[in-house]
Amino acid sequence: MSGSHLAGARAGVRARLPASPVDSDDARWLGWPLLVGLAVVAIYLATNDYPAYGAGLYVETADAIRANGYALPATIPHYGPEGVPFAYPPLVFYALAVLRDLGAGAFATALYLPPLVTVAALVPTYLLGRDLVGDRRAGTAAALLVVLNPQVLEWHISAGGLVRAPAFVFALCGSYAALRIFRDGAREWVLPGLFSVALVAHTHPTYTIFTVATYLVFWAGYDRSPGGLVRGAVVGFGALALGAPWLATVVSHHGIGVFSGAAGTHGGLFGVVYRLREWGPTGALVPMAAAVGLLGTRHRVVGAWTAAVWLLFAQPRFTYAVGAIAMVAAAVELAERGYADGAVALVDGALGRAAAGTPDRPDGGMVRPDPAAARVVVAGLVVLSLVGLGGLGYGFAGSDETTPEFVDDADTKAMAWAAEETDPDATFVVFGDAAEWFPVYTDRTILVSPWGAEWRGPDTYEAHLNAFVNGSECRSRSCAAAAMATVDADPEYVYLPRGPYTVRGDYERANGTLEASFAESPRYERAFENDGVVVFRRTSA
Repeated sequence: MSGSHLAGARAGVRARLPASPVDSDDARWLGWPLLVGLAVVAIYLATNDYPAYGAGLYVETADAIRANGYALPATIPHYGPEGVPFAYPPLVFYALAVLRDLGAGAFATALYLPPLVTVAALVPTYLLGRDLVGDRRAGTAAALLVVLNPQVLEWHISAGGLVRAPAFVFALCGSYAALRIFRDGAREWVLPGLFSVALVAHTHPTYTIFTVATYLVFWAGYDRSPGGLVRGAVVGFGALALGAPWLATVVSHHGIGVFSGAAGTHGGLFGVVYRLREWGPTGALVPMAAAVGLLGTRHRVVGAWTAAVWLLFAQPRFTYAVGAIAMVAAAVELAERGYADGAVALVDGALGRAAAGTPDRPDGGMVRPDPAAARVVVAGLVVLSLVGLGGLGYGFAGSDETTPEFVDDADTKAMAWAAEETDPDATFVVFGDAAEWFPVYTDRTILVSPWGAEWRGPDTYEAHLNAFVNGSECRSRSCAAAAMATVDADPEYVYLPRGPYTVRGDYERANGTLEASFAESPRYERAFENDGVVVFRRTSA
């Protein structure tokens, strides 16, 4: 298409754009996934007495900000012998610091806040699905596929979602702004895009890279004009300018190497290489099949976006989030191409297709759907909602591999004892995932800590991660001592779980041999015990 024809087409599209991205016709189709999202939150809260996973380092970071008079601290204490360099994007930690000053408890904040923020992410998900596919029901389906996907939920409704859930919201908002900027030529979306990118850049580095990749894919797929490149540059450099004070402070404290070191951990970029090395060619096969199928269709940008995310990120939650839109687009494309015979008429009618063609926007002259066909699609969405909620409820209440709790009542009692009965400078090694919460509730230092160690480089991170995992799975004191020695950890206290516990979210069960091995050693004496925890004190060097 020539530049003049492209400009004319965009002018026609913009003439039909609503003043707001959501209007009254969106209410029921957007409200549906929001209600399902709230039901997911209710199931999660009903089946979790404590937050899933851990956010101890996040809370400790917020408390370090409070202790430093709301100036950026150089180091976060208690996680490892030297603490953690404060190089994290600071936005959420400042918000959390305010909540903590207002009296918010660490467990309560980590339990209630992330799932509610995750529900908010369904709004930009709906808008992306609606506008990329061209129908409100498509937006509903995409949002339902996101909020019912355990891979997406696992890292957003859990305690780790204190940071990741806001980043998810900002990243999707920035992606929607990119769609309006590059596909629709809507200059008024440059400023919302700039602030969305700035917010995600101040929240989480991986989600920032996701947003930047989205801008590049959408520019290459929809625009490729110098003007579009300029608009994208305004967004990018504007966000960078807003982030300059934070970046300058971190670099002055730790140098630029703190960022490059962290980039080599957690799978790094080009996640496909990590996946093939660690797991083989598995994961997200359905959305990837949908993406490949879309590359030769009018939805090729959606396919390219999904493929790019799959190639870039080791974390499957990104592929499943974008892939939800790809799967909906692929289903519509199959129907429009005449596959599945009788189902085609139903889906075509339900999605409002007609011989006149597919509208550019959901408000742009859509044909009224056939009532019978619409009822079939609505019934399908109802089934998806009920089956998805039932599956999540069964999973959360059963083995619960999606939202495992890192602590229980026995852990909180053991932590209260450590805070009250040990010296402030006492050092611990805590085996099991309760370790991440331990410094927050004891104000004591753990010497084996993969949390935050990535900011000291991949070698330090891998050493502490291996020491923690290997030690937490040991069945003898010699094994645990060997694991601790790999990071030169010689603690005054060793904290051992009894009964069931988790290691990096995977369930384990202590059989008593590790505890017996410590009890037999003259170097240790039992200092505290309850039904779920035993703590040994070192008696000699």
